[in-house]
Amino acid sequence: MYLDQFGWNDFFARQPWSGTPGRVLLVSRERFLVWTENGEIEAAISGKLRSDACIWPAVGDWVTLRDNHARVIDHVFERRTALARKQPGKQLREQVLATNIDLLFIVTAFDRDYNPRRIERYLALARQSGARSAIILNKSDHADELGIDVSAVIDQTQQLSPDTPVIPLSALTGDGLDTMPTLLSAAETAALIGSSGVGKSTILNHLLGEDRQHTHPVRSADQRGRHCTTHRELFIMPGGWLLMDLPGLRELQLWADPEQLDRSFDDILVLATRCRFRDCTHTGEPGCAVQGAQLDPGRMENYRKLQRELAYLDRQLDGRLAREERQRWKAIEKSIRRDHPKRQYP
Repeated sequence: MYLDQFGWNDFFARQPWSGTPGRVLLVSRERFLVWTENGEIEAAISGKLRSDACIWPAVGDWVTLRDNHARVIDHVFERRTALARKQPGKQLREQVLATNIDLLFIVTAFDRDYNPRRIERYLALARQSGARSAIILNKSDHADELGIDVSAVIDQTQQLSPDTPVIPLSALTGDGLDTMPTLLSAAETAALIGSSGVGKSTILNHLLGEDRQHTHPVRSADQRGRHCTTHRELFIMPGGWLLMDLPGLRELQLWADPEQLDRSFDDILVLATRCRFRDCTHTGEPGCAVQGAQLDPGRMENYRKLQRELAYLDRQLDGRLAREERQRWKAIEKSIRRDHPKRQYP
């Protein structure tokens, strides 16, 4: 196979590189599987990259392997897009989930998993990454037995982002799955993201025409899913595009600049330009165009919640950077005192 079948293009070719280029298709702990024109290669990361680089190879990355030792990754190419969240827990660190994707399929279902506020969070994640997005409403075959108005749910979902395609489908029966490939060209890369149990692996298996990923039914008691996919992996689809299956996310904290959030809530942003005061907080000021527009209260509250979350993250990062800078200068001063001690005069 040729590199352009894996997504190689001028963006990567123009970058300085040497060695054998390839694309990371799977990461499992410190084990990397890389597609090259010579086939699939299992590789390790070089010591220099491990110690000096801040970029750890992720699924979707383009890398170079040493010419004299083709099983060592020496370099990671600059990324076109990067899907990232805040590392779960208290650590102030970015976790890259996938790179160089063109389209993010946000997967939810016509059951208890459906949550407009979570979808808004995923849409913000996709916009921050630089990728296009589409929303998949899976399990349409269960809508009647659950008493769900499919048209109403589709309309409600479409209002969250009018320009984003909304695809109702059933991964179990295959109904609606033929829409997904029409959103991609050959060699473009998509990723499936969503909670455990929404049917991401079932969608992948159906599109591939074979059972490549393990699946489990959701718990009947609460419709909650169980983790089936334990690692991120890239697959070549029959139509020549690529699809990445991501493990279910139970925690999704954004990693972005607070100002970038506005692009995911552009309806609120447009209204805010009509407010009487520039610094309007939309919480009771006279002449507030946002409050007067009678927006969905849940959407407005989620916007404020995400703003507070990112502002808090921004403050934490500023404090951490200040501490790291102080520690760096202390180390420099200590090194100077050690290497250039004061002269002793008689």
